[in-house]
Amino acid sequence: MTISAVPTVPTSPPSLGQFVAWGPSPLPLLPAAAVVAGLWYLWARWRVTTKTRRWPAYKTACFLAGCVVLFATTTLGIERYSYGLFGAFMFQHLTLSMAVPPLLVLGSPGTLMLRSTPHTGIGYHINRYALVALRSRWSAALLHPLVGIPLFLASYYGIYLSPIVSSLAGNTLGHTAMEVFFVISGLLFILPVLATGPVPGRHSNFGRLFHLFVEMPLHVFFGVIFMVASVPLVPYFADSAARWGVDPIVDQQWAGGLAWAYGEPVGLLIVLVFAVRWRRDESRTYSPEKTDAELADYNDFLRDLSGATAPRMPQPTRSDHAPVSTTPVTQSPHPPR
Repeated sequence: MTISAVPTVPTSPPSLGQFVAWGPSPLPLLPAAAVVAGLWYLWARWRVTTKTRRWPAYKTACFLAGCVVLFATTTLGIERYSYGLFGAFMFQHLTLSMAVPPLLVLGSPGTLMLRSTPHTGIGYHINRYALVALRSRWSAALLHPLVGIPLFLASYYGIYLSPIVSSLAGNTLGHTAMEVFFVISGLLFILPVLATGPVPGRHSNFGRLFHLFVEMPLHVFFGVIFMVASVPLVPYFADSAARWGVDPIVDQQWAGGLAWAYGEPVGLLIVLVFAVRWRRDESRTYSPEKTDAELADYNDFLRDLSGATAPRMPQPTRSDHAPVSTTPVTQSPHPPR
């Protein structure tokens, strides 16, 4: 397959029918990743459920929905129009950074991987390296709010208010690289908020709430900038939209309106999920039996990873102790001075 530097842009004017028609990218990196991730998730869920262990259906639905949205966003006609239409490109950006990452994170793929991967053979090394990566300082630094929030905002302010988008949006490699960056920045932003599995640097519920509300007003302000601008702010899309007879200012206003309105319902759903989890954490009661059982399972898991075969310490029984004499002591146990 030959990958052209400049993709073939549709000649038909943009419409809803053209947006949902088949039109994959010449470099289908993200569609392939969506298919592979979805198939792996189904296989891992099958392995877990065959071990008489349950896996929540809603997690499966969320992760597969994220894979479907990722595949559709990068294979339908909107992918082709995003090479020249600002509104189409903004819709892609918002979907890849704000809709796909929460769905993938709600599926808890990290926990599923640790449960489904065998503890022998190559699976032993996969689990071991995964735990090392999760416990590393680099992972904790990448998921810190001082990294995730600025990186997420840079995917908007840093890209559109600089020459970056005009330099990369018109060629296949640059366009695909930005799409990958949108997904990664969205994952790094939402992981500390919604992840429930083994994530480094776990934050308090107040910290997660602060994480959410710091970004939301800045994201809305970004959309307002493009809605009220009277001149094109991205020269590349101003020149490209003319081929379909689209007014560049109208196209820019549509992009700004999407940036302003798209994140509101998504943000509301994330806040609702977060609030339900916070309420559940507050009302959760301590169960010693359940805690001891989970601790024993976790110790068995670590013992399998390290290859340790140390026997368990036997519990003391009555026969292990010397019989207690009931005869009264008639002499002092201390020798005379």
